[in-house]
Amino acid sequence: MTSEKWKTASVAAHRTSRWAKTMTKWLITKNCKNGAKWHVINFVGSANSESRGVVDLIAIRKDHHSCNSEIKIGDLFDIVLIQVKGGSAPFPTSSDIARLKKVAKYHRAKAIVLSEWKPKKRLQLYMLQRNKWIEASPNEIF
Repeated sequence: MTSEKWKTASVAAHRTSRWAKTMTKWLITKNCKNGAKWHVINFVGSANSESRGVVDLIAIRKDHHSCNSEIKIGDLFDIVLIQVKGGSAPFPTSSDIARLKKVAKYHRAKAIVLSEWKPKKRLQLYMLQRNKWIEASPNEIF
């Protein structure tokens, strides 16, 4: 592949990645009708490019259901880890899934979500359940 074609492909992949994250954030905030509002945190590297790590986005909100004598309502958080795939990017490998599960356990995440967006197609969400990606609606997760 010539350097010009490589550069064009790289720019297109970067644009698709940004759009995939933008569409994912839009879908999450659009579905925030009941309860506490979800806040989506995007991890970017230098020059607004992909950062290292297996998690691309985190959705977080205050948990208004937990309470006892030491932990009051609103002290805890609901956390959802999100990996975003755009264009023709492949699904996470089994080692990626293992890493996601370790990160989720460490942070006590409520769910691990894969967001897939392809240009001119609708955004699709998948939730990780027992090492399998199961299609899920935003209402099931958020």
